[in-house]
Amino acid sequence: MKRLKIDRDYLVDLLVRMLAVPSPCGFTDPMVHCVGEELQNLGVSFELTRRGAIRATLPGTEVGPARGIVAHLDTIGAMVRELKPNGRLAVAPIGTWSSRFAEGARVTIFTETAEKRGSVLPLLASGHAFGDAVDSQPSSWEHVEIRIDEVVETAEDLAQCGFQVGNVVCFDPNPEILRNGFIVSRHLDDKAGVASLLAAVKAVVDSGVAIEVECHPLFTISEEVGSGASHVLHGNVAELVAIDNATNAPGQNSIGQGVTIAMMDSAGPFDYHLTTKLLQVCAEYEIPHARDVFRDYRCDAASAIDAGNDIRTALICFAADASHGYERTHIRSLESLSELLALYMQSPPTLSRDRKKFGPLEGFPMQNTEFQRFVDPKKRN
Repeated sequence: MKRLKIDRDYLVDLLVRMLAVPSPCGFTDPMVHCVGEELQNLGVSFELTRRGAIRATLPGTEVGPARGIVAHLDTIGAMVRELKPNGRLAVAPIGTWSSRFAEGARVTIFTETAEKRGSVLPLLASGHAFGDAVDSQPSSWEHVEIRIDEVVETAEDLAQCGFQVGNVVCFDPNPEILRNGFIVSRHLDDKAGVASLLAAVKAVVDSGVAIEVECHPLFTISEEVGSGASHVLHGNVAELVAIDNATNAPGQNSIGQGVTIAMMDSAGPFDYHLTTKLLQVCAEYEIPHARDVFRDYRCDAASAIDAGNDIRTALICFAADASHGYERTHIRSLESLSELLALYMQSPPTLSRDRKKFGPLEGFPMQNTEFQRFVDPKKRN
């Protein structure tokens, strides 16, 4: 295994390009084309599921259990649920997020024939009109609306402009790349993860290093609504590493300028052996890292398990302050994530016995050698 140089300029440029591509869940086709074209540029073979999840392949040198690394292309967004009598649009969220982070956003509404622009506003949007009531109105999706940048005064006007219930609403990312390495934008979840994975793939391809285990970079299209990696795995994939955001907040142990390895999320603990391996790689190759437990979200790995896949799973994360809101990460976190991924791609199988779906008790691992005393009479006190 060799620690590879990550092309920082490529990573940042790719991230900015992807942020400009709208991809709320249910409207991911443009992003599928973007990532597919990038894989073609890298010379990496891939195939699509019916709905557009991407399964790429980096061939291995040995016959063994394949591995997957998954990031999701879909983001949060909204959908038109009502053409209001006042000429504005009521919306429902796509994905789980608070309307307080939608207020003030510039958006594009995709009708069947055109792209329309607008702003998300609270129902009481002006202190000049509503006085102190603007500070006491509730925060919920029932209390925001989209003001359309068209001459529309009624629901009939909206309909004549082409608006319909079910139109997808995409939120402007407004990316800002600072000289000190901070990156501020909406939709870093999970486009920063996608960019980090592709940067790692590029590093492996450009270096020509041998990959022992067949590796499948995977890109899902419905993680934000829970189905994620349930539909894109090969049958021979024995271990799956998911990429998502680390919630930097009080009560969390995530690192801001490195990679965070999750020990558990709301779906339960991750695989002990795969997670321990990733921690050991970070320690051996001096990749800044931390451990954390995420109580209030689940990732692509959970949907893969829910779908009945008997695989080892882990979750590694880039920093994301204010996730699903006004997100911020740091280039050092993305580089650390890419470095870990490139090393993991080169690594041997976590457990060689995982080549087979079933096997005997002999050779099955222990999570800690101290536990041997529970099953070996010779080691009991």
